[in-house]
Amino acid sequence: MKILVVEDDASTRDYLAKGLTEAGYVVDAAANGRDGLFLAAAEPYDLMVIDRMLPGLDGAGIVRTVRAAGVRAPILLLTTMGGIDDRVDGLNAGADDYLVKPFALAELLARLNALARRPPLGAEPTRLRVADLEMDLLRRTVRRAGQRVELQPREFRLLECLMRHAGQVVTRSMLLEKVWDFHFDPQTNIVETHVSRLRGKVDRGFGAELIHTVRGAGYCLRAPEQAEPPLPT
Repeated sequence: MKILVVEDDASTRDYLAKGLTEAGYVVDAAANGRDGLFLAAAEPYDLMVIDRMLPGLDGAGIVRTVRAAGVRAPILLLTTMGGIDDRVDGLNAGADDYLVKPFALAELLARLNALARRPPLGAEPTRLRVADLEMDLLRRTVRRAGQRVELQPREFRLLECLMRHAGQVVTRSMLLEKVWDFHFDPQTNIVETHVSRLRGKVDRGFGAELIHTVRGAGYCLRAPEQAEPPLPT
């Protein structure tokens, strides 16, 4: 397997190249964002390991650019920033996983092996559609009835989650985990607030409502002709 490593710290870059080569990978390495982007766009890699903070062009910028160009190789971001917003930003850019520094090489290899076992991203749909609402996952755009709907990154992620489960009840806990990476209840109205804002952009002024509250359960995005989903047990 051929892997690209983009890391500006020389000792970390050499450590990764040595460890990955010993694990059987063919490794190309770049020391800055622009060189990394050139290699990522020019060569067919099976996997990529990209540092989040890079000179010239940061890791999230590389990910966004190669995803927009149709590169579907799994990408793992390395970051020294463990904040939830930073991780979500990287994942929203198109990364498949992240690992916080400092890390153990064994964990990095385990994560790469897991990414390598995933079905190719090219097999995944690049567009989601429910009624007249359409989401382009590559261009990160949303349109309803042909009109552009401007969403913030978190709103895009929230809508993507609802559209991927169209016709099904998505619980508050599921949204906290998938959109905010919370594995606990923060005891705030963060979900309700963002759903309300999303409704204002997706439903208001378009006639039929697509986003529905399922009292005591969560939310459901469904086409007007779809029947109400059964409540989760």
